[in-house]
Amino acid sequence: MKLKLLIAAVAIVVVGCKAQSNDTAPSVTNTWLDKPAAEQAQAIRNGTLTSEQLVTGYLARIEERDKKVNSILVLNSNAIAQAKAADEQAQKGTFTGPLHGIPVLLKDNIEASELPTTAGSMALVNNRTGRDAPIVANLKAAGAIILGKTNLSEWANFRSESSISGWSAVGGLTRNPHLLSRTACGSSSGSGAAMALRLSSLAVGTETNGSIICPSSMNGIVGFKPTVGLLSRSYIVPISSSQDTAGPMTANVNDAWLMASVMDGVDVKDAATADAEDHLLPSLEESMLATDLKGIRVGVVRYRQGDNPHVLSVYENALETLEAAGAELVDINDFEQPDSFWSDSYTVLLSEFHHTIDAYLADSPADIPARNLEALIAFNKTDKKELVLFNQDIFEKSLAAPAIDSDEYKSALSLVQNTAGTNGIDKLMQDNGVDILVAPSNSPAFLIDGVYGDHSPVGFIGIGYLAAIAGYPHLTVPAGEVKQLPVGLSFIGSKWQDEKVLRIGSVFEAKHGAYVKPGLLPSRLESPELEDIVSGQ
Repeated sequence: MKLKLLIAAVAIVVVGCKAQSNDTAPSVTNTWLDKPAAEQAQAIRNGTLTSEQLVTGYLARIEERDKKVNSILVLNSNAIAQAKAADEQAQKGTFTGPLHGIPVLLKDNIEASELPTTAGSMALVNNRTGRDAPIVANLKAAGAIILGKTNLSEWANFRSESSISGWSAVGGLTRNPHLLSRTACGSSSGSGAAMALRLSSLAVGTETNGSIICPSSMNGIVGFKPTVGLLSRSYIVPISSSQDTAGPMTANVNDAWLMASVMDGVDVKDAATADAEDHLLPSLEESMLATDLKGIRVGVVRYRQGDNPHVLSVYENALETLEAAGAELVDINDFEQPDSFWSDSYTVLLSEFHHTIDAYLADSPADIPARNLEALIAFNKTDKKELVLFNQDIFEKSLAAPAIDSDEYKSALSLVQNTAGTNGIDKLMQDNGVDILVAPSNSPAFLIDGVYGDHSPVGFIGIGYLAAIAGYPHLTVPAGEVKQLPVGLSFIGSKWQDEKVLRIGSVFEAKHGAYVKPGLLPSRLESPELEDIVSGQ
């Protein structure tokens, strides 16, 4: 069984888990590993599947499939024991909750008591807080087992303007499992790649601007960024108090719904969740899922659809599915935003990061070498790994950014939130009389570039940035593929319309069915169907 290493200042600490290898070890078919989490949970209740079978099955699959992709950062050494305990409960007819015995992977900026929380940084390799983030506590209360942590873009991709998505000093580089030369996007790179490979029943990501949606779309899975405030952000390494949220990254929409309904709730330490109680998602058992979209008006975003003919073909096919399901399509061809929108949005993130990261580092009960951003910058300059691939110019700009009590910050925050929310998504929906907005989630995965960092030759498309800045719900569902790379379709609603977004996305998924199986190919040129063409034979 693969072991992941966390390199500390004076020692190498191995945190891992070995699958059983004796003849009595439980086994499970790959069919069960590929089933929806909700179906797995029901099978555990029925006695036709055990948690131990799931956990050992996924551990074996991680060993088999993750060598080239590198999505898993660390594994929980107690996972098998916890699975056995869950099975003992099940045999007695006792079930903790709707996720009883179901393994879950966490992005490694989310605290769990079993494991350190590093955010991919060498400064946090010893960040063993012994705490569960409230969303993790909710998962455990529902019966879930934390299988391990996934790799991520270090500091959730907020350290350098020339960063490489999917790389962290602690975990190395996570690759796209479809074509290994391509990005897994970020910052929830490991969660996206792991779910594409079906290395766990469920995974959790986090987003400030695109960090759930982009890796979900580019890896070919479902990603759901809920309304900011539906899920607690406490004990999650932060970037932005106005935009941060965790969210499900799953194999299907109903699993994302199930997972979000377990994780949501009020947290007195997080003021953004003050109204969450009025907007909690109903459980799937309490909800009659829609089977069509009759009466639903869909706003088709044209002005950010890009001009890639292959992506547009996938988009049009997806729109045909929506229309066939009964939806009425309404084209939206333009949207204007203030000239200062992008610079102001950057100012907001720089200011909020300085404030929130200082608070997080100061609050950690672990023995860490930096207690504020200034000390973190100094630490990176002394570490042999941190600055080899790219610099820390975002950190440095954040250190000099306006304080969050300054007029400059408050003005920038007001402008970008009004532009994205009230005068953006809300106005687009109201002016066009639509229930939801759809757009391509993003372009297909671009090449990993160790020289120039992230850049997409066909540009970034979709309107996910509006949902991120407004704090509104955003769901991406696989819509098709372009040259063996997945493309997702985005569903975006107004604040607290999480249930509506999930309902509509669930119908689309059921009607469209566009799973793209990862090929684990070095590049597209190694595709079997292109062998003769590439070789010239």
